[in-house]
Amino acid sequence: MGDFENKAQDLGGKAKEGFGEAVGNEELRDEGRADQVKSDIKEKASEAGDAIKDGVNKVIGSFKDDKK
Repeated sequence: MGDFENKAQDLGGKAKEGFGEAVGNEELRDEGRADQVKSDIKEKASEAGDAIKDGVNKVIGSFKDDKK
């Protein structure tokens, strides 16, 4: 899931939560909150993956520098 889809899920979750609260539908409100949490988890996982890739690239880069 890309950044755009993640933002859309977060915004959709906020909309569901707000609508659920406005009409007194706890299930819809909770579903909206869950969508926001899922979006946040996906964002954190993506950030962690990027950090790992950056670390691997630095290690590989240092090996290449040592071989020169």
